[in-house]
Amino acid sequence: MTTPPEFSQSNIFKDWIKHLLPNLQAANLAIILFAGFGLIYLLADLLLPVFAAIVIAYLLEGIVHYAETKDLPRLPCVLVVFSAFIAFLGFVLFVLIPMVYKQTIQLIERIPNMISALQLKVMSLPEMYPALVNQEQVLEIMQSLQREIIQYGQDVLSVSAASLVSVVTAVIFLILLPVVVFFLLKDKAKILVWFGRFLPEERLLSLRVWKEVDIQIGRYIRGKFFEVLLLWTASFLTFSVIGLNYSMLLAVFMGLSVIIPYVGATLVTVPVLGVALFQWGFSSEFIYAAVAYSIIQAIDGVVLVPLLFSEAVNIHPIAIIVAILFFGGIWGMWGVFFAIPLATVVQAVLTAWPKVKDQKVAM
Repeated sequence: MTTPPEFSQSNIFKDWIKHLLPNLQAANLAIILFAGFGLIYLLADLLLPVFAAIVIAYLLEGIVHYAETKDLPRLPCVLVVFSAFIAFLGFVLFVLIPMVYKQTIQLIERIPNMISALQLKVMSLPEMYPALVNQEQVLEIMQSLQREIIQYGQDVLSVSAASLVSVVTAVIFLILLPVVVFFLLKDKAKILVWFGRFLPEERLLSLRVWKEVDIQIGRYIRGKFFEVLLLWTASFLTFSVIGLNYSMLLAVFMGLSVIIPYVGATLVTVPVLGVALFQWGFSSEFIYAAVAYSIIQAIDGVVLVPLLFSEAVNIHPIAIIVAILFFGGIWGMWGVFFAIPLATVVQAVLTAWPKVKDQKVAM
């Protein structure tokens, strides 16, 4: 007697569900993951100060925890670390940002001169290489370049207008951010206990995954912060010594470029070498700047990254690129920044996910 198609399809569906969710703890973990992803996706814009505060709290928690291992009380440690954070925030707001803004304005003012110099270089190509470039091609290139510059200027103006509208939001953000960071550090244990009240009782698997993710994300955030800080400092000192214009602005670009793995280093090459080329031309100074830039990038890739992330990131480069594209498309810059930690979450879940025959996790 043949098995009815409905019965066979039903068994296949049940076997698939059983393989995917072999026990109650796996089902609870799946619910927690989907609920967390949904809340973050829906409330990312509204709770941006909270998410930013969580990132900073992760960064500072490592310092506080290290002090606690030396038998120091938590509250004094939190106060000292938080005071250092406020001092650094004040430096960024009142020293770094005004300096970067000033150099940005200077660079924008010089863009017309740079464009004129570029036009002269391009217009001379037909005379220098008549077999490769003709006058019509040069005119087409220049028209395309002018359209791109006009579009870029319009985008800058629209961003500036939007920024003016959101000044109040930025002020509120800056006020709320330190407050949330302080209470996340001070009341960490209480917050975790309160949050645990809303989770299912059968959460041994979820706790196992969370412990692994907590360690990896903490290491990654702290490592990324120190990488940005070291690369920014080294770039600023190097560019200042060789006399490169807009040294602070370019150093900030260098530091922030590491937020986007593999791609950021490529993107920052254009402004650094472009400024050096317009400042010195093809001279020995330009060669010095290019060599110095290459050395900084090599030290970052060969020394800093293995030193800071050897224990935090163990993911294939292709998986990292896919994570950047996927999470960056969902959450923009925050998704790009957290692409590696989120990929670590996925890896931890897949590693800890129980199989049908796994008896280590209680049913």
